[in-house]
Amino acid sequence: MTTLLVIAKEPRPGRVKTRLTPPFTPQQAAGLAEAALADTLRAVAAAPAARRVLVLDGRPGAWLPPGFDVVAQCAGGLDERLAAAFARCTGPALLVGMDTPQVTPELLAVDFSGADAWFGPAEDGGFWALGLAEPHPGLLRGVPMSTAETGAVQRRRLVDAGLRVRDLPCLRDVDTAADAHAVAALAPGGRFAARLAGCTAAPPASGPGGAR
Repeated sequence: MTTLLVIAKEPRPGRVKTRLTPPFTPQQAAGLAEAALADTLRAVAAAPAARRVLVLDGRPGAWLPPGFDVVAQCAGGLDERLAAAFARCTGPALLVGMDTPQVTPELLAVDFSGADAWFGPAEDGGFWALGLAEPHPGLLRGVPMSTAETGAVQRRRLVDAGLRVRDLPCLRDVDTAADAHAVAALAPGGRFAARLAGCTAAPPASGPGGAR
């Protein structure tokens, strides 16, 4: 069975979701980040897996459910941290971030019997999920992160390596206030939507956007 990896930051004010401030306060942004992480971990906990691992920058809190191993992120850029997360795995692994609280257990139940890799593109040009039947950290090192081409470059890396790639649905990351309202509407029963409803900021006019 697959190892499910979640790479995340401890949701502390001023360290997470800084693009949500304004209109939200740093405390509200951290609360939204915590809710997004909690929803993601709940989906991972409900998905079939051989092992569930939180690759964390910071310390775990009450938001962490049982059944997860916690390992510290390595130093370096995001590509190095993602590569190091896969390097700890000895079999099939699927990695997701904490920015898509609308993710479901069904989306995470990937089958590697007919694929060498799974790729989940994000609307902003990045990716929200990456799965490898045989983890090769070198497939991630050197991929430029946080650009509009990040997802395309990463997927091309997989194809150029001769891997059979299957695609997951395109999801929207939560980076801006507009993203937050759009994603909450997709998963109205989650903790993220409830936390957003408790914030005092008015919904933004429009715009997708978001960092990768």
